[in-house]
Amino acid sequence: MKKILIAEDDKTIRETIKDFLSDGHYYVETAEDGAEALQSTKKNQPDLIILDLGLPKITGEAVLKEVKKLYPDIPVIILTARNQSIDVVRGFNLGADDYIAKPFELEELLARVRVKLKDKQDKKLQADDLILDPKSIVVTRNGIQIFLTPHEFKLLHYLLVNKGKVLTREMILNRVWQYSLDVDSRVVDVYVGYLRKKIDSNSSKKLISSIRGFGYVIKD
Repeated sequence: MKKILIAEDDKTIRETIKDFLSDGHYYVETAEDGAEALQSTKKNQPDLIILDLGLPKITGEAVLKEVKKLYPDIPVIILTARNQSIDVVRGFNLGADDYIAKPFELEELLARVRVKLKDKQDKKLQADDLILDPKSIVVTRNGIQIFLTPHEFKLLHYLLVNKGKVLTREMILNRVWQYSLDVDSRVVDVYVGYLRKKIDSNSSKKLISSIRGFGYVIKD
């Protein structure tokens, strides 16, 4: 289930969007200010963010800039009462993927969410000669196909989406095993081991590295 973060200080709008998107089979989290939005993003790394530019504490523009710096592959849809062209241009210059002005139709917002999630889902991911194609669910290294189990594929996908960033065991558990309380954190080490055998064992260049005391990272 795709995770969406709604960062909106107006409670009525926030809860209305949450209820509507939850009915569309998305897992939705909310934040009422910029500080909470950044904290939630860093902890849970949503698949998409709906962001109001007029947030308190930390502005939506500052949140957008930080999100795109840390997680450039997370699509962000700007949601704001300001619809002047200068605000639209500024939003896109800061990395926004789409822009919708209040008042808006919920069906239009849902359509935009679906398009952005599909764009992200279909994008091929690569580290050196390792390529993962989410659309066909095919992984190759040096042109040779590698067969992965569903959890191995999800783990590799998460590592590649965050290429160059160290992911903790907790972050991996939350994303790959979907908050399952009955899963031991050691399962992450086990599955990373499985991936290494399939991806790195026949290549001189090792792509997956462990950072002692922190977690794992994949690099070119």
